[in-house]
Amino acid sequence: MKDGNGIFGKNSAKQGEAPAIALINPKNKHNVGKVVRSASCFGIKQVWWTGDRVQMGGEKRLPREERMKGWQDVSYRQYDRFLDQFNSDVVPVCIELRPDAVPLPMFEHPEKALYIFGPEDGHVDSIWARHCQRFVVIPTRYCLNLAVAVSLVLYDRQTKMEPNLTIHDTISDNDKRHWNQGGQGGDANDDFFEELGLTS
Repeated sequence: MKDGNGIFGKNSAKQGEAPAIALINPKNKHNVGKVVRSASCFGIKQVWWTGDRVQMGGEKRLPREERMKGWQDVSYRQYDRFLDQFNSDVVPVCIELRPDAVPLPMFEHPEKALYIFGPEDGHVDSIWARHCQRFVVIPTRYCLNLAVAVSLVLYDRQTKMEPNLTIHDTISDNDKRHWNQGGQGGDANDDFFEELGLTS
């Protein structure tokens, strides 16, 4: 699923794996790349998006500045009927500014959530919103960048559902060895930060 190509048959097995992210007609390719990166950081396995404004074409990887080794764990797919790919137990959650939306700090995340975000220059159309069971708003003074909004929702999910998570729970065994060295060894420390995606 990583290359954004492929066709789903009507009778084929469903490909959706919740929790997941869905972007409605995103405008900016780099925002999609940043969303995939955030998904990787917070253990989300799939990013879906609709529309034709963002095209991966024949590319097998994301924009360079959004890459890190962990993103390879995330499947990403451009597909306009993504809801059809999830089982009936998925809970579509619309992240949208609307009067009946629950503020994110008060929101209880469903285990099998499908977080749906509107485009950078618009909102979640009613054709998608009517399928959503929950509505959430991120309380801010101004509009957020799409990728930032996704990161905040995923961070909120992680802190509420895994409140005792530590850095040692989230990094690989190889990274733990570098972490425990306390930065000793120069090159090893550089590799550690590169693997975490903290170098440019």
